[in-house]
Amino acid sequence: MDLFKKCETYNKEYLQKVMDSGLYPYFHYLNSGQNTEVVMEGNRTIMIGSNNYLGLTSNPEVIKAGVEAIQKYGSGCSGSRFLNGTLDIHMELEKELAEFLHKEDVVTFSTGFQSNLGIISAIAGRNDYILCDKENHASIYDACRLSFAKMLRYNHSDMQDLERQLKTIPDTAGILIVTDGVFSMSGEICKLPEIVDLAKKYGARIMIDDAHGLGVLGEHGRGTAEHFGLENEVDIYMGTFSKSLASLGGYMATTKEVATYVRHNSRPFIFSASITPASVACARASLKLLRENPQMVKNLAEISNYMRSGLKAKGIKIIESTTPIIPIYTYEDEKAFLACKLLLERGVYVNPVISPATPKGQALLRTSYMATHTKEQMDEAIEKIAEVLKIINVL
Repeated sequence: MDLFKKCETYNKEYLQKVMDSGLYPYFHYLNSGQNTEVVMEGNRTIMIGSNNYLGLTSNPEVIKAGVEAIQKYGSGCSGSRFLNGTLDIHMELEKELAEFLHKEDVVTFSTGFQSNLGIISAIAGRNDYILCDKENHASIYDACRLSFAKMLRYNHSDMQDLERQLKTIPDTAGILIVTDGVFSMSGEICKLPEIVDLAKKYGARIMIDDAHGLGVLGEHGRGTAEHFGLENEVDIYMGTFSKSLASLGGYMATTKEVATYVRHNSRPFIFSASITPASVACARASLKLLRENPQMVKNLAEISNYMRSGLKAKGIKIIESTTPIIPIYTYEDEKAFLACKLLLERGVYVNPVISPATPKGQALLRTSYMATHTKEQMDEAIEKIAEVLKIINVL
């Protein structure tokens, strides 16, 4: 059989049908930078489908830092961190982030996806077990496969199921419980206090993917563990620079011993080119702004709550959370596609989430917010969302 046969037949009829109907919702392009309002395919659009939680991608200080880094260091590093690709600013970023997160050391990776691959594949081996929430990010699943450890999936945020599976693990095995801090599709926060209790009971280590938690949760924006007052109970933080820190890359924050081990044993770290100078500088500038202006975290919570209240006042069914991720039910996949199309025509961008990313019949519009959004923008978006949901017979 031809290896490429699957490419010829991959959802061909369905994709063509969606494209021909004008409902295909992916790969819309921007003519501007990421901001609360963008120019998308030539039209003014309120952006409520971005992970730019603190709104720093357009901040003048962040942009200036990136430009100056290119002027000083050039466009790239031309090698891995392990050899010729380490700049002094890589070291400074790791030091500053470790101080901010109250951890001994930080290792940076070229992307967030690669961070999970690099951490988990190095830490967990053939005789170890990984306990993975069923709604964890795809990068965690791929990392578990790469690690050769035995992966046990537990039902989403089901602590009874987690404990049931922990009981089956031999005393001689190493155990890693890994969970999203904030689940990217629903905006739900993991049950960290219960996870900490179970980890202590069964001798497990805890890793949190805080990609959507940094800059979002906690009084100072340090993430899920700060939110719960459990910063000393989490062994490894993973996070990204592509969301609140308005750049590109990822990191692991942990002890010096674990960081040193990963630096010398993580193939995705050793064999990948290091983060570009501009990305490092933008992440550092964003981190500096976050440290100096924790009010940004409060602003993000306030605008998210304002939007949440406004949607509920219109009778719109949402998934309840306290984060800037607010999913809105359309139930049917086709209605999610149609809602995205109609909203974009009205100048509002949202993301469709359909099966298998959600259970069949539970399709969503994933909306997300920035600390720099205005109430006027939110009011306009609420009215247009309500209008569209009435058109598709959801409201």
